[in-house]
Amino acid sequence: LVGTSWLLRERGRTVDVLRPPAGEVPTWVEDGRTWIRGRPEWLPGAVSEQLDSAAAVDAHDGSGDGYFWAWEDEDAGLVRSRFFAAQFGIAEDPATGSAAVTLAAHVGRPITIRQGSGSVLHARPGPDGTGEAGGLVVHDEQREYVPGGE
Repeated sequence: LVGTSWLLRERGRTVDVLRPPAGEVPTWVEDGRTWIRGRPEWLPGAVSEQLDSAAAVDAHDGSGDGYFWAWEDEDAGLVRSRFFAAQFGIAEDPATGSAAVTLAAHVGRPITIRQGSGSVLHARPGPDGTGEAGGLVVHDEQREYVPGGE
């Protein structure tokens, strides 16, 4: 949704709210980053597992769907994560806003998440039990989307 909001703005269609099946998701730009706010319970049926180290996250072989994370530097709020979602046709998601929202709400503080091979997400607890995730977006690929298709 961070990327969707960014792309809509790039195409001249600024929106304040996105409406995915989970519910209304506020979106805005702050300090050059595109942000979203959501509810932690919206993370679609994924397991979240804290591993012992960032190296263990890096070494994860992708077996089993879920969000795997570890502190790189807990005092600084730096997290390493990877998200595997074969059940949704995604071998590895390079930047998972819903997982970032959930993790920020869980740890109860602002964090910076290094996910996949190059994504950096910023996340923080939001009001009323929500979480917020944001980042800079780069348009690196265009794909055709066919609703209900493969």
